[in-house]
Amino acid sequence: MTRELAFLKDVNTVKKLVDDCLSSELSSSLRPHDAVSALGPMYDSHEKSYLPKMQACDRAISSLLDFCRDKKNEMNIFVHNYMQKIAYIQYTIKDVRYKFSVFQEALKRQNDQFEHLKVVRGIGPAYRACLAEIVRRKASMKIYMGKAGQLAEKLATERNAEVRRREEFLKVHNAYIPRDILASMGLYDSPNPCDVNVTPFDTNLLDIDLSDLDRYAPESLLGPSPKSEKHGASRTSLSTSNDGSQSAEVEGSVVDMHERYDFQDRLEGSELVEIAGTSKIEVENAKLKAELASKIALLCSMSVELDYESLDDSKLENILKNAAEKTSEALHLKDEYEKHLQSIIKVKQMQCESYEKRIQELEQRLSDQYLRGHKHSHDDDRAGSAVSTAKTDDGNKSEVSGVGEMHMPHAMEEISCASSSIKSGLPDHDKAQEGLDDNMTDSSTMLNPHLDSSMLDLHRDKGHLSDKDKKEIPLSDEGMALTASNMAVSMSQPADVLSYETAVEPGGDAKVSDGLVMELQNALAEKSSQLDNAEMKIQELMDKVSKLGMELEINQKLLDESQLNCAHLENCLHEARKEAQTHLCAADRRASEYSTLRVSAVKMHGLFERLRSCVLSAGVATFADSLRALAQSLGSSNENEDDSTAEFRECVRVLADKVSVLSRQRAELLDRYSKAEAANEQLSRELAEKKELVNTLYMKHQLEKQANKEKLSFGRLEVHEIAAFVLNSAGYYEAINRSCPYYYLSAESVALFTDHLPARPSYIVGRLCTLKDRQ
Repeated sequence: MTRELAFLKDVNTVKKLVDDCLSSELSSSLRPHDAVSALGPMYDSHEKSYLPKMQACDRAISSLLDFCRDKKNEMNIFVHNYMQKIAYIQYTIKDVRYKFSVFQEALKRQNDQFEHLKVVRGIGPAYRACLAEIVRRKASMKIYMGKAGQLAEKLATERNAEVRRREEFLKVHNAYIPRDILASMGLYDSPNPCDVNVTPFDTNLLDIDLSDLDRYAPESLLGPSPKSEKHGASRTSLSTSNDGSQSAEVEGSVVDMHERYDFQDRLEGSELVEIAGTSKIEVENAKLKAELASKIALLCSMSVELDYESLDDSKLENILKNAAEKTSEALHLKDEYEKHLQSIIKVKQMQCESYEKRIQELEQRLSDQYLRGHKHSHDDDRAGSAVSTAKTDDGNKSEVSGVGEMHMPHAMEEISCASSSIKSGLPDHDKAQEGLDDNMTDSSTMLNPHLDSSMLDLHRDKGHLSDKDKKEIPLSDEGMALTASNMAVSMSQPADVLSYETAVEPGGDAKVSDGLVMELQNALAEKSSQLDNAEMKIQELMDKVSKLGMELEINQKLLDESQLNCAHLENCLHEARKEAQTHLCAADRRASEYSTLRVSAVKMHGLFERLRSCVLSAGVATFADSLRALAQSLGSSNENEDDSTAEFRECVRVLADKVSVLSRQRAELLDRYSKAEAANEQLSRELAEKKELVNTLYMKHQLEKQANKEKLSFGRLEVHEIAAFVLNSAGYYEAINRSCPYYYLSAESVALFTDHLPARPSYIVGRLCTLKDRQ
């Protein structure tokens, strides 16, 4: 920026001097030579300071230009090589695409040819699926008919309840309202019975069961192919692992079985209901048969659609691994459930033994008390007077020990039966132990408040086992009835008899004694009725105990079935391992094919490397010879070559021929170029000689013309325009101007510029002035 300002300043200064000279405003003492001399320092500064810097900048720019040119050439070479590589890769990709299209077409034709075989392969699974559907429909029909019968029984029960309620209503209000008025009101109508009728269906089904399925349609019908249909149940694990909606059937079935037969879940609410004419286990078996048949049909349909060829080795290995894990998990769950059932049975047995011991001890104690109380039976009169006195003090103590003594053995029998019933009837063994211990404690307390405290401690010790699980559980109807019966039979005790005997006064009234006897007889009748009710309820509890025993046997059978299922799962796992071995063999075959293809690819790569080394190492002259030698070497080793190698050898041979032709053409062109270059040099020399001759003649003519000029005296100065004076070959500064081509710079003017310079400049720039004579 500073340099540009200096140039502008100098240009403005020169313009000002020229304008002053032209306008003749300078003083008479200032001459043009003085003005030119004043520009000397400016010229020196330009020549010494600015000109070297400009030359250095020019050299730097030139070097930068050369560097950019070299880098551009390198970049062009790199881009050219890279484009060649891209073209080769594109050619390879295109070749692979063509091969892929050919393979796809071949696979399509193979699939078309094997389409009929797929249909034949699906006949066996379809037949097995049809038989499984028959089994499923028969099981579902049984469940359907059972539910219809249960609905009919439920409606009949509700109708009977409604009829009894209407009869009771009429019995109560018939004494106040006449019969005809009630009839006019429509109160004598009764509900009609409801007939649940199901029209028979599925009557044309074959008479086969689940056990006949493997006999009429064994798993061998699913196909002998080791790829997709060799196994039966192992295909279940594979298909369910491949399908997300059925990925956990094995695990889910075991968990569902564990949950279905859990004691707490059975009491809290189950989907299975008691159907008339069948039991829960039969309904459960029917439901399981239907579910198993549906799964078999589903697997048969999936076995046709599932193609193991579409799965690669890694996916197939993952599927087999998942199936093995789920099978092991199912076996583990089966073992855990078996241990759970065995622990429950042991706990129940221990409870029964402990309760039997306690009941025997209580019976022995009560029998001893009964014998001690029987000794005092001859003192009934005094006991009656004592009871009447006690009745006056407290109305709740109006019974004598005779009543309790008469029914004491029955009470103990009721307590024993009730204890067993409650123990077996409650769902959870912890809650059962808790509730039963409470009832036993209440019974023993009411029967004899003066019993040994060790009996109560025994109750508490047994109840302490379930303190962590205790909650506020209301007693069942059986427990409430048992408590009421215990309270009814345990009001009189031998200790009370002694207190009554001591309280008898000698002068008791006979009428009071008779009334007391009547009252005791009434109480005895009432207690007898209560004991009958208690016996009925105890009988019901015994029935429930037997029913629970049957259910326990059923659970044992189910446990055996689960063990059989586990054995079946183990067989499935064995078959899955066999299929995995088959897939491993297929993988080995594919690996051998891949190795063959890889050998072919390596061979082609070696051929291309030889061609590449031939192209890069050989020169232009020997390139054709090297290609020809490569083609001959490939032709000599063609014993075991394939089609691709033969094609490559043919391409190399053709390329060698074409390169030979191009080499000959290049040699001819080089010969022609050398001849043209020699002729061009000869013409250039002749042209230079002619040009030198012309210049010599021209200079001679100019010198002659200058010598013939006359000396002129100039009296007036005229300024015309700027001119450049160039040093010619004669040593004069000749003006280069459009209008005045033959002006020369005088010696005085040359001295003004050259006196302070070490050497004469090659050119001088100034204004052209003309001196004319005053004449």
